[in-house]
Amino acid sequence: MVEGSMTQGAGQGPAMRTETLRDFRVPVTEPVPYGVPGALPDEAPVYGDYPAYYGEGAPVPPPPPVSQAPAAGGPADEDDLDEGYTPTHRDLPIIGRGGPGDTVQVQYVPQETPAAGPGPLYVVGDVHGYLDELVTELQAQGLIDADRRWAAGNARIWFLGDFTDRGPDGIGVIDLVMRLSAEAAAAGGYCKALMGNHELLLIGAKRFGDTPVVSGAGTATFQAAWLLNGGQRTDMERLEDVHLQWMSRLDAAVLADGHLLLHSDTTAYLDYGDSVEDVNDTIHELLNRNDADITWDLFRKFTKRFAFRDEETGPQAVRELLDTYGGRRVVHGHSPIPYLLGEVGTEDGDESRGPEAVTGPHVYAEGLAIAMDGGVTMAGKLLVVQLPLND
Repeated sequence: MVEGSMTQGAGQGPAMRTETLRDFRVPVTEPVPYGVPGALPDEAPVYGDYPAYYGEGAPVPPPPPVSQAPAAGGPADEDDLDEGYTPTHRDLPIIGRGGPGDTVQVQYVPQETPAAGPGPLYVVGDVHGYLDELVTELQAQGLIDADRRWAAGNARIWFLGDFTDRGPDGIGVIDLVMRLSAEAAAAGGYCKALMGNHELLLIGAKRFGDTPVVSGAGTATFQAAWLLNGGQRTDMERLEDVHLQWMSRLDAAVLADGHLLLHSDTTAYLDYGDSVEDVNDTIHELLNRNDADITWDLFRKFTKRFAFRDEETGPQAVRELLDTYGGRRVVHGHSPIPYLLGEVGTEDGDESRGPEAVTGPHVYAEGLAIAMDGGVTMAGKLLVVQLPLND
């Protein structure tokens, strides 16, 4: 894909805020905090591909039940996922870090004459509402200044998706990225983003709420899945049309300097086209149908993970994507590096190597894949990395 042909609208002028009707009914009570002793029942369905991380010595309660969706255990690897797999149970722990900060307003700020030629390329892993951590990392790389303004000239940034849920200020993260998109374009660079499964989840929760959807495990709803997977009431209260429009226009895949950038470490992208352009066009068309079941199927497929992790089958899965879409390496988020490394939830109970041990991206699958989710939701590191890697 030609990088300048993205459809998400980055850098095309200011995104104006509009007042909207709050039409999503959020329960009065907050979701049960994950890991609170006594807050959960003795028996509940297990969701997802890996266990939760609680730190050394902490109790590990089971996740809460979903009344809308019958229990369906989540398998450990993508190859084991049958057609009935459905993401209706909690996936990762929610670790709060205080209330949401001030929303970053979106406005166009003219800058000096853009520099000629493309600048350095950066990728950003899953943010999940941790605005302060994102600002810290962007400032450390010299990409924004002390006022959170674009300071990177003609540099290029790709966010790999999952801006909201679990962390305290997902809407603040989206507002910052939207504003930086305009500022970067004015400086001759760009700041763009891919669609993650949590963007699909939030779109579905806002559009369809508690409307039943077809699930391999029975009846499910976006509202229930959103709450179980870290949905924050403050994000839903501040979600506006401009945010929904921006998210729904995000692309799912892109080629940048020989890197195939994706959100999820899955081969599900192959279901939507034989080129990057076809994949993005197909997903946009499906979302535009405004159909709950179609949107749920998209969300379900992009929650799959670990397609590249197995030493025998992983490299071939990456090569299938690269042979179809181009590029020399796949760069993805979605699956936290501690789980890819087996450093969390090991069978022998060794927790000496936790999320805090992650200091950079994880190169694996015979060097063909780069994982970028440092596990910020587990007190790990939010990764902002320049490509190509010096490995």
